[in-house]
Amino acid sequence: MANPIVRETVRIVAAVGLALLLGFIITLFVSEDPLNAYRSFLLGPLTRLNRIGDWLEESITLIFLGLATAIVFKAELFSLGAEGQMVLGALTAGVVSLYVPLPPALRLPLALLAAMVVGFLWGAIPGILKANLNANELVSSLMLNTIALKIYEWLLTFYIKPPNAGYTASDFFPKEGVLPNFFPPIPGLEGVRQTLVNQTNLTIMLYIMLAAIFVVYFLMYRTPFGYELRMVGINLKFARYGGVDIKKVIILAMAVSGIFAGLAGAHLAMGIHTKLILNITFGLGFEGVVVALLARNNPLAVPFTGLAYGYLRAGADVMERASDMSREMVLVIQAIIILLVTAERVLPMVQKRIAASRSNGEGAAAAAEGGSHAA
Repeated sequence: MANPIVRETVRIVAAVGLALLLGFIITLFVSEDPLNAYRSFLLGPLTRLNRIGDWLEESITLIFLGLATAIVFKAELFSLGAEGQMVLGALTAGVVSLYVPLPPALRLPLALLAAMVVGFLWGAIPGILKANLNANELVSSLMLNTIALKIYEWLLTFYIKPPNAGYTASDFFPKEGVLPNFFPPIPGLEGVRQTLVNQTNLTIMLYIMLAAIFVVYFLMYRTPFGYELRMVGINLKFARYGGVDIKKVIILAMAVSGIFAGLAGAHLAMGIHTKLILNITFGLGFEGVVVALLARNNPLAVPFTGLAYGYLRAGADVMERASDMSREMVLVIQAIIILLVTAERVLPMVQKRIAASRSNGEGAAAAAEGGSHAA
């Protein structure tokens, strides 16, 4: 029997290949120069240094979001709250960067910590609702995303935006509140280093992301909480009979995931835009679901799927600018790739939920019938 990892890799490669073929067929019908358009899509992110930088910058955010989503999905919780946690993480990090008069050695860690704390707290809300009231975490997390977005827009529009600004955005952060570039000094190659700094926005968040990958792996597979998290995801009844505090695991799973979504927001605010703007997240929170599903919720696989999906997004941007393909058609091609690659990931989770609901319903009906016979 073939190695499961090999089978999985072959399946993903085949799905991506089929999706790319279908995307090219669509391009043949809508583009006057389909070969050039698709070449831009497949190779565009590698043609210039600044495009490589854009790919890596976006991938860092996606990897943080993939880690956040993987924690929740590992417990078989279908939360989509990363968007709201990321928005509030960007907001709090931006406020600290703008208004807290501290030197960089203190201001930057404080801004990152603030983003992590607000992400933790905002993530805990749907966890508490799920654990204590059995509220559907999908619905509650989506509603909380809307609330977070409106809070962000309200504060930015009426309190943070300068009075004389021509559009809704904050001032640029001071140098003390911007994440420094990650390129270390290169003796004798100062010109090369300066070119890299000018062409990309890669910051020390790259190092924080690498640390986050191993933190999540250690948390999942080397701690009692990680064991309980995985047991809840594998078999809820077995975990309960084994003495696992189900409510605690649910709350902590959603809250801890918010830490990494908050860091994603801090990266957007302090590393990429260096100011607060409207629509700062551009719906990236939902892309974390794709990254986590592709990685099968394995934190060590998340960086690879994050880089792969970030490459598709970067290629779509280049394709739109370099050809006659509209943004809508680019999104269609991306959607085909996502559907073919991730459909097998979502379906078992949905089927498991349906089976559990039917089992609980049949058990309740049997108990009611038994009670009526006894009466």
